[in-house]
Amino acid sequence: MKGLVWMGAAGVAVLGCVVFSGGVQAAETVKIGSFLSVTGPASFLGEPEKKTLERYVERLNTDGGIGGRKVELVVYDDGGAPDKAATFAKRLIQNDGVDILVGGTTTGTSMAAIKVVELAGVPFISLAGGIDIVEPVKKWVFKTPHTDRMAAEKVFADMKTRGISKIALVSEDSGFGKSGHDQSLKVAANHGIEIVADEVYSPKDPDVTAQLTKARNAPGVQAVFNFGFGQGPAIVTKNYKQLGIALPLYQSHGVASKEFIRLAGAAADGVRLPAAGLVVAGQLPATDPQKPVVTAFKADYEAAFKTEVSTFAGHAYDGLQLAAAAISRAGGTDKARVRDELEKTSGYVGTGGMVTMSATDHMGLSPAAFHMVEIRNGDWVLSD
Repeated sequence: MKGLVWMGAAGVAVLGCVVFSGGVQAAETVKIGSFLSVTGPASFLGEPEKKTLERYVERLNTDGGIGGRKVELVVYDDGGAPDKAATFAKRLIQNDGVDILVGGTTTGTSMAAIKVVELAGVPFISLAGGIDIVEPVKKWVFKTPHTDRMAAEKVFADMKTRGISKIALVSEDSGFGKSGHDQSLKVAANHGIEIVADEVYSPKDPDVTAQLTKARNAPGVQAVFNFGFGQGPAIVTKNYKQLGIALPLYQSHGVASKEFIRLAGAAADGVRLPAAGLVVAGQLPATDPQKPVVTAFKADYEAAFKTEVSTFAGHAYDGLQLAAAAISRAGGTDKARVRDELEKTSGYVGTGGMVTMSATDHMGLSPAAFHMVEIRNGDWVLSD
């Protein structure tokens, strides 16, 4: 078997042709299934994920496919609805006969599909942030993004360096927001952080001033930390500005997209958050092993789609690369062997960081994969 070729002609990591044994197998396609939130409140996550999967599946096929087999991508739009995600996961497995799943834009849709994939015994690489997706470890489930717990720990560590010890937590009543809220409560004390206010809002709320007013008036509060994604954090940020709150505002990695800055406008300036190196690719030091990967992916994505790259596109890219590499190492699409090879992933340098998985870690990212960034003048500034 030939080895993997990780740098393509454009400098983007792609898989070279790895020859499988068996003439019948070589004639079949590798079927990758995906359910994504291309429409609905999480569309700014799901739409770039879909474009990325389509583009790089095409790239794989141009370069000979995986093991000489063409790759077929089957995508369904769940609109951000967990029940639809579960239905589509079942359809992809039972009707479409996919070999592996790469998708699940949100924590809620990913969690809804887990029972389906675990029962069917099909490898699933989620693109969502909630830690519950991979903790406790599920045999067939993996994920590419950093977890909400990692985000909370990164934010709290940054707060401590700035002398902040008492904060207000404002979170969205949704899968990602709920999980982030719970993880923040679990790890705050480990970093010397006291949560003096705990406010919740609905993703459908058009205004969060009541919750923010309570947060501002909490005794001794020094900063506010918001956990959510979609329009909610943008509304929080605009309301924050409207109320004239002078305290530092932190967001989670759920807003690491230029779409958040567009939605929040000038109010986003000064917001701090943890993010993958992709959003500050050009600002990473030359010695950072991620730099060639993220700069190449960013350049390719932006040239192809004429829009700013987001970390969510990167999650899909990493998911596809991990899937293709595991299939290559497995020598075919036997699901158990592909699952085992995913679990053996070691030293993969992707847009989210360096990935090394194990039987007890189905994500494989360390806290070092996160960078603190600040929004200034409508752009990201590396602020580690």
